[in-house]
Amino acid sequence: MSKESGKAFDTGLFKRLMTFTKPYRLTFYGVALSAILLSVFAVMTPYLLRMLIDEAIIPAKADKLLNLSVIMLLVLLAQVTFQLLFNYYANWLGESVIKDVRIRLFRHMLGFKMTYFDNSSLGVLVTRAVADMQRIGEIFSQGFFVIIADLLKMLAAAALMVYLNWKLALIVFSLLPVILYATRLFQKAMKVAFIEVRAQVANLNSFVQERIAGMKIVQLFTREKIESDKFREINEKHKQAWLKTVWYNSIFFPIAEIVGSLAIGLVVWYGGLMNVANISDSEAGTIFAYILCIEMLFRPLRQIADKFNTLQMGMVAANRVFLILDTDSKMDDSGTYGDTQVRGDIKFTDVHFGYLKGEEVLHGISFDAKAGETIAIVGATGAGKSTIINLLNRFYEINSGQILIDGIDSKDYKLAALRSHIAVVLQDVFLFADTIVNNITLKNENVGLKDVEEAAIQIGVHEFIESLPGGYEFNVKERGSMLSSGQRQLIAFLRAFVSNPSILILDEATSSVDSYSERLIQRATDKITEGRTSIIIAHRLATIKKADKILVMEAGKIVESGTHNELLKKGGYYNKLYEAQFMEEEAA
Repeated sequence: MSKESGKAFDTGLFKRLMTFTKPYRLTFYGVALSAILLSVFAVMTPYLLRMLIDEAIIPAKADKLLNLSVIMLLVLLAQVTFQLLFNYYANWLGESVIKDVRIRLFRHMLGFKMTYFDNSSLGVLVTRAVADMQRIGEIFSQGFFVIIADLLKMLAAAALMVYLNWKLALIVFSLLPVILYATRLFQKAMKVAFIEVRAQVANLNSFVQERIAGMKIVQLFTREKIESDKFREINEKHKQAWLKTVWYNSIFFPIAEIVGSLAIGLVVWYGGLMNVANISDSEAGTIFAYILCIEMLFRPLRQIADKFNTLQMGMVAANRVFLILDTDSKMDDSGTYGDTQVRGDIKFTDVHFGYLKGEEVLHGISFDAKAGETIAIVGATGAGKSTIINLLNRFYEINSGQILIDGIDSKDYKLAALRSHIAVVLQDVFLFADTIVNNITLKNENVGLKDVEEAAIQIGVHEFIESLPGGYEFNVKERGSMLSSGQRQLIAFLRAFVSNPSILILDEATSSVDSYSERLIQRATDKITEGRTSIIIAHRLATIKKADKILVMEAGKIVESGTHNELLKKGGYYNKLYEAQFMEEEAA
């Protein structure tokens, strides 16, 4: 994939885009045929007009006037019909192509490593998947085919002009280099301008999306004026980028209009002068036909320049989308173990990992958890607790070491199979703007409403859900905004429970909730950890006293391990954490 440049047209990129039209070849060829027929019908109109004036109106032949008028009417009807078909199916083809490209893009992004999303702007990715896709569709609906149709009309008009009167044709053609040179300069300038426009659109989308998502922080820290000033600055850059395209249009189109008008004036003057002087066989009908032909020759040039803008914007958008499609950020999924039953034995052996190259977060982590055991991980923020969970789910590739599940390297499992055996309840629960039941099942056809209700009864959240308007059909809105943090946690517990995992991970699942919700969560925790391997990350040490083993982490290393009582007797790092937390609770 080539980088964005000021090249007027990237043929390699265009050929790649054309491959997406292969499933719609019949429609493609139909639209192309319509473009050819439209050019034929277009030149028939001035030719018939010439015949009407010179062979029917001036000689006053009523029968021929009627016949030619009927023929012209039929040509106009045919032109309207094919114009309708051309417009509809060109747009249909464009929408079909962007549907396919968008599906491929979304599927491609679904397989990306978390590293890609860590380093990418959400607003930019949304722009690529939505706004840029529409620009790609316009290549077909308003760009490529319209340009082809206009070029054919121009060629047909030029051929007719030569046929009618080659001398007048030379006068008109002598002005073409001016408009062609201006068009070329215009296209190059607009390509560069539109690259800047798309960049500013992406920046604007990213800024607005982030600020809306973080509006609570903006208002809590009274950053309204700061963010407003920043938005004004970004919006100004966005405006200036668009004004540059407006400026180029403002220069080009008047020039094109003047050249076209000059051509008409010269034809009327020269043709009329020669006719009056009787030194030319130019007839009145020919001059009228020439006026129409000049419009057909120069107006498409202006339109082509405009449509070329659309084509270029689409090409810029296609280039950005293909850059994502060409991004090789997929996790290796060459494992062979699929739907095998997993007991839940976990073993980390000398695992080293860093999110950034050269900056390790985990320094030789080693531990094991037998099937059915509950392992707790504690430590200060940034110690590497959540990183262990990310690696277990293979969101990231480890730098070195080995992670075994039931004695099998996690890389040897198919990704979908591995993750199907692991359920995670995070501190920051994400819920979709959908019903509670759909957020629990995630629309898994193998899990019905009855299964969800039975699971909710078992872990003690059925009454809470039934108390909501609509019960399990209650729509929680975007990110679960209609529920409290504790209620969202309970939904997350139920979602984990119904998936019936072999390995359960609770990442700070009881923090930042009220005492009532915490009691429900504790009951749910006892139920869903029963009989399955569980890894619990918690700041509240009181919630992990019953764990079979506690791992104490500091700065990416396991500094202590043992049961709650064993670690207290050691009087080490864990004992200090426990005493400090106990004293805080006592003071509270």
